[in-house]
Amino acid sequence: MNTVLAFGMPGGWELIVIILFVIIFFGAKKIPEIARGMGKGIREFKDATKEIKNEIDESAKASPSEKKTD
Repeated sequence: MNTVLAFGMPGGWELIVIILFVIIFFGAKKIPEIARGMGKGIREFKDATKEIKNEIDESAKASPSEKKTD
């Protein structure tokens, strides 16, 4: 048996079972709070990566170029 197929993405019925388990385990009222928290975390991560990219770009512009023009 191929291990890639054994541990691949869940299919339709598996997703339904997972969603039902989450609803039963956390309750329908908690799901929006969990999604909101995940959204905030993703937004903060994206902002941090943009900030780091901007700092790298600024430092590259501020450093003297290696090529000398006469």
